[in-house]
Amino acid sequence: MKIFLIGLPGSGKTTLGKQLAKKLKLPFIDLDTEIEKIQGQTISEIFESKKENHFREIESNLLKKFCLLFESFVMATGGGAPCFHDTMRAMNQSGTTIFLDVPSKEIADRLMKTNLSDRPLLAKMNDEALKDKIEFLRSQRIIFYRQAHLVFQNPAVSVEDMIPKIKGYNPQ
Repeated sequence: MKIFLIGLPGSGKTTLGKQLAKKLKLPFIDLDTEIEKIQGQTISEIFESKKENHFREIESNLLKKFCLLFESFVMATGGGAPCFHDTMRAMNQSGTTIFLDVPSKEIADRLMKTNLSDRPLLAKMNDEALKDKIEFLRSQRIIFYRQAHLVFQNPAVSVEDMIPKIKGYNPQ
């Protein structure tokens, strides 16, 4: 079983992904963490030195590699991963995709409590700019996110809520 969590930055992909993996007794993969390990640079450093397009190629290639090499896992993707290089299709063909559809205001509130310098597309933003950027990213990415097999819209969704729907999901 391969499960891919997708959604905007701050939607809970990593937090829920770790909990879900533990409950399902599957390995957990944070795609951004794996990229940093392999590249020997933080995501921010990659964005700064090699730019976003290069990062998106690395991200897509690594995600597709995981799809081929591993039988089962729960993966927290980066927020933009589904939107580049036909990665959404690759995830949908390889496993179950889950869109964590959290309202933009909730995401902005969550992100303001974190270190935004770790998020290159959101670094150095004040509250108002962050809210605008989240809305913009959502408007650009929603077409990809909506291709997910399952959607959870409750910002307070729990793993206990998710598991029955994941286990009950049966692709044609």
